[in-house]
Amino acid sequence: MMKLAQQPMQLVMVMVILVVFSSISASAVAKSDDKPETIRIIALAPHIVEMLYAIDLGDNIIATLEHADYPQAAKAIPRVGNYAQLNIEQIVALEADVIIAWKTGNPDADIQRLKQLGQTVIYSHPQRLVDVANEIERFGDRFGNAGIAKAKADEFRHALEQLHKNYQDKTPVKVFYQLWPQPLTTVAGNAWPQQQLELCGAQNPFKNADNDYPQINIEDVLVANPELFIIPTSKHSNDALAITWQKYTKLDAVKHQQFSQTDADMLHRMTLRMPKELARLCQQIDKSRQYYQSIIDND
Repeated sequence: MMKLAQQPMQLVMVMVILVVFSSISASAVAKSDDKPETIRIIALAPHIVEMLYAIDLGDNIIATLEHADYPQAAKAIPRVGNYAQLNIEQIVALEADVIIAWKTGNPDADIQRLKQLGQTVIYSHPQRLVDVANEIERFGDRFGNAGIAKAKADEFRHALEQLHKNYQDKTPVKVFYQLWPQPLTTVAGNAWPQQQLELCGAQNPFKNADNDYPQINIEDVLVANPELFIIPTSKHSNDALAITWQKYTKLDAVKHQQFSQTDADMLHRMTLRMPKELARLCQQIDKSRQYYQSIIDND
C-alpha cells in the first residue's frame, strides 16, 4: 500500500518540475528575442541608426544626428547635432536610457561631457568589415532581438566570405580611389574603402601612404597611372568640385575609358547594406580586369 501511495506523489513531483522548467525556458527565450519597448536610445551616427532599424529597434531611437537618412523612417527622428558638434543640453533633456556614440566619428569632448553629466554611453567602433556583423550581434544581445541580430550577422559574414572566395585569386587591377576631389584625397592603410579594394582584388598604388586618408596631388596620380578610376558618388556630393580626368589622355584609365562610379552612401556606411554595393564594385573591377586581359589575349 505504501508503494502505491508513493506513485501518485512521484507523478505530481515530476509534473511540477516539468512546469517549472518550461517556464524558465520560455522566459529565457523571451529575454533573448523580445523587443524592449521602453528603452530609449540616442544614436549618434547614421550607421548606428541603420543597424538598430535592421534588428527592429528603430522605434526605440529618440534622437540622432544630421545625415541619418536610411531607412525612410529615420528622416523623422529628431536631430541633436552633427559630426562636428553635439547639442549637449538637448541630449540630456531627452533622458535617454543609453547613448550609442561613434568612437571615431563624434566630438570626443562632447562625449566626455555627456559622461560627466551622468549619461550612459556605449560605443560603436567597427574597424574591420566583419565588425559590422559583430556590432549587430552586440546590439541585439544588449537591447533584445538577439535571434534577429544573429541571423542578420551570419548573412553579412557569408556575403563577405563569398566575395573573398570569388576574387582572392584574381589578377590585381591597379586603381585610383578618389574619395574626395578637393582637396584630392584617396585611401590607404586600414581605411574602410582600402579593405574593400583588397577584397575585390584591386591594387592601390597609395596603399602604403602615411595615413589612412592621404591628400595627394594630380601629379601623383599621373605617376601612378591607374588602370581604373573609382569615383564614389553621394547625394551630398558637390559636382562643382569634380576633377576633369578626361583631359589627362596619357593615363591608361582615360585612354581605355575605365571609370567606375559607386554609391558612397551604401559603400562607406558601416551597415548591412554595404555588401550589396561592395559586390557591385567588385563586379566593376572584374569587368575592367577582363577588358585588359582581352587586350593581352588579342596581341
